[in-house]
Amino acid sequence: MNDRELFETYKEQVYRLCYFMMKNRSDAEDICQEVFVKAILTDRSEIRELKAWLLRIASNECSSVLRRRKNGWTKELSAYLRSRPHASNPVEESVDQRETTMEFYKLYSILPDKVRMVFTLRYVNELTVPEISNVINVPEGTVKSRLNRGLKLLQSMAASQVKEMVGNESTL
Repeated sequence: MNDRELFETYKEQVYRLCYFMMKNRSDAEDICQEVFVKAILTDRSEIRELKAWLLRIASNECSSVLRRRKNGWTKELSAYLRSRPHASNPVEESVDQRETTMEFYKLYSILPDKVRMVFTLRYVNELTVPEISNVINVPEGTVKSRLNRGLKLLQSMAASQVKEMVGNESTL
């Protein structure tokens, strides 16, 4: 597969992983570009699973950037949410949709980086557990436990938010 075919075949999957990990379009584009530069400059003759290999490069690049910016998540998330185009729905529906999206991203961003990476690969890139294991180079059992841990964390965080909202409504 030549460089152009490699890019055209996998650009959307790599970008999607980067976008969901970084939550910022320009960061995702930069990292995606870096992934393909590295891939093009590397001898790919020994690589059997190009998709898994590219996604591993992307996940490593995202993890590196996230490690360097650990404390900047809140600023990036709010900038991302403010920069998103608004739908032309009726006002009430639009507000509800934005609030729901903000709450989801808030919960999602609280997840530990390793759990968020596995979630993104599973539910955004639609990889199987063995493929995720190959991409991030951990045992399949670790992938399963991270998925399970993430689901439990999201459920407990969502349940506590519902209790908080119900408590706030009863005081009105």
